[in-house]
Amino acid sequence: MTHPQLEAALTKADAFIAKYPTVCQYEKLKELETKTGYSKVYFFLLVVLSLGGLTYAIGGLKLVSDLISFVYPAYASFKAIDSGMPGDDTQWLTYWILFGGMSIIENTLPFVTEWIPLYFPIKLAFFVWLYHPHFLGAGLVYTKFLRPVLAPYIDSLKKNPQSPAVSVNNLEGEADKKDM
Repeated sequence: MTHPQLEAALTKADAFIAKYPTVCQYEKLKELETKTGYSKVYFFLLVVLSLGGLTYAIGGLKLVSDLISFVYPAYASFKAIDSGMPGDDTQWLTYWILFGGMSIIENTLPFVTEWIPLYFPIKLAFFVWLYHPHFLGAGLVYTKFLRPVLAPYIDSLKKNPQSPAVSVNNLEGEADKKDM
């Protein structure tokens, strides 16, 4: 007899695994469940924890935080490309700018990661806040910080005749006039 809360958690986890049968190898887990009599959720958790432990053993907390900061945002970015909604493009472009900036800082100034206590857990929490669908912090960083700071410079680039965007627009306009 199992505890009702454990039963509820197992049911929720089983529903999650069933939702993604290919990734979670649902059929193989069902076979293991019938052979052993243990819930397939236990086997799924064993595999996930083993892979997580192996990842941590190979690359430490830096690799774990980099993978968590990369995998879901990459997936969400591919979905955003096809969605046709401009708001999610801003969210994910800002996220990747911040991700790239942090990667450059980490690689060029590695001593910074050693000076800040609990750097990688803090970094991980920050990136999860940036991309989590409940918070969408990257969009907030863009609207509250990046856009107000960079907008004057971007506007001046649009007005500058040496700007590549203006030059391309001028060339396109001239090409259209020649075609007529």
